[in-house]
Amino acid sequence: MTEGANVSESPQSRLARKLNLLLDLYEAGGEGALTYPKISRHMSQRGTPLSRSRWAYMRSGDSSLATDAALLRNLAEFFGVDRDYLLDDAGEIPRLVDAQLELLRALRESRVRNFAARQLQGISPETLEKLREVIDDRKKQKGGNGVAGL
Repeated sequence: MTEGANVSESPQSRLARKLNLLLDLYEAGGEGALTYPKISRHMSQRGTPLSRSRWAYMRSGDSSLATDAALLRNLAEFFGVDRDYLLDDAGEIPRLVDAQLELLRALRESRVRNFAARQLQGISPETLEKLREVIDDRKKQKGGNGVAGL
């Protein structure tokens, strides 16, 4: 599932992609939305303060300010991944993160199914079969797991 980094992708863009992936995984893990103050507090406690603007630049990939190895290691520690994950410029996604991505995809798919089941009560079997055909066709067009594109 995981592809290597895009060759034309800048180091800042790779870092932003990794940070946003970690944020998605954090929120999917049942912790709820992650707030800047929580991250800032963690970074300050470890001697690597993080300003709100620097955090925003790091997440958007618009800045070259994200070269502090200690800060990146502390961020990785905060998210529970290998301490060098954010420093690795090769763009490889560790096996743990890859496994978490698969879990996230399955959770999202499950939520869609559960929501649909609740919303589709009382609909005729013929209509449900037609909806399933449309969903299956859409998934095939999206490469097999295009639930997010529905």
